[in-house]
Amino acid sequence: MSDQDNLRVKRSTTVYKNMRDSRLISQYYRINTAYISNKKEIYGASPTDIFIGRYGYPKVFAGPMVPPRLGDTSILASPESWRSMSISDIFNMRFSLVRGMFITDVRGKENGREIEKVRELAMSTNSVYSEVNFSKSLYTTPELGESVEPFGLSGKISSFDITNTKADNRIEDKYLDTDATAKDSVIELYDKGVAVSKITRAFSAGLFGTGANRKLVPTRWSITAVDDTISKQKVEEIKGYEEIDHIEVYYNVSLDNRWMIVVMPGQWGYESIEAWYPNTAWNENPNEVSIFSSSEGYNGRKGYAEIGGCYYAARLAVAEKLHRIRKQAKVLILREVHDGYVLPVGVWNVREHVRETLDGRPIILDNEAKIVDMISERFDITPKEWLRNSTILKSIFLQMQLSKFF
Repeated sequence: MSDQDNLRVKRSTTVYKNMRDSRLISQYYRINTAYISNKKEIYGASPTDIFIGRYGYPKVFAGPMVPPRLGDTSILASPESWRSMSISDIFNMRFSLVRGMFITDVRGKENGREIEKVRELAMSTNSVYSEVNFSKSLYTTPELGESVEPFGLSGKISSFDITNTKADNRIEDKYLDTDATAKDSVIELYDKGVAVSKITRAFSAGLFGTGANRKLVPTRWSITAVDDTISKQKVEEIKGYEEIDHIEVYYNVSLDNRWMIVVMPGQWGYESIEAWYPNTAWNENPNEVSIFSSSEGYNGRKGYAEIGGCYYAARLAVAEKLHRIRKQAKVLILREVHDGYVLPVGVWNVREHVRETLDGRPIILDNEAKIVDMISERFDITPKEWLRNSTILKSIFLQMQLSKFF
């Protein structure tokens, strides 16, 4: 059998498995939400989760996320704790959340009391008892996307009430400080140890900013804004450190994503490349692998990254690592997404699993040429394909060729 025939067999298997898993998840979703799909009222403990939509901006849908159960539900909104979970575990957990929606302008000129409740939720440290009344039947289509965590049913609400909120003093202090900019508030809370997911919710709820500049921020936008703000600050600090003097390679597999992170000598530079196999979350083409890349040099980049929010989430994890070891480096992330990643689970997957990868023990390489050997050993996609799509790899091997010439 030829290599091309082998590829066709592999792709055919990929399509079958993806369709099978997607259907199973869809069936699971319908079965496990049927008991609440006709309800007009939900009473449960919100994990302090909220969702701010982006369609129709500056008038958007906002509201709480509430599961129909009581107790400590904080795990439902804590992606920092999900690293070891399978995709089915994540969907099982997140599909229990029901999104309540009311329409409002982002500056809070309408539905002021409801917005204050949303802000109380975003500020709270504990699961909050919530009662949500819906004006219509719930929408049964789940929310899925690479940026946000999945959730289940949703519906327009006529009212909602919350009790037993307990504010995180660190977040509340920034909410009361109307002179601090949103950027300064985000960085200060991060430096005080507040989880990125909590900062993102507070940012989305419009808790930060100077005076009248405060407004609700769509959840998708707030995730990237927080990752970008923190990582930029850390990168500026990293530029003052000495360069690392050797090559480190980190490797990890999670949710059928293969991660390789190469940390190498040089001034700050960063590139992230994603290769999506056929019929994975962001590649519906049954015949081809789709490869996307974004990068920046010492002076950063202009414009939004081609690969979206994942770029900024990974850059935050990289900046954390370099800041921790007090070194400056050039960093390349290679992500190979295989068919087990049947549906997107949110950008947290990138942030947390890059963190997890960089927490592992690195392989030390003697020279740049051995990076090719590592890629050949750990990935199905050839080094030639990665090289074709990589700014950093091209610069390395061009320098190697020039050095041999001279």
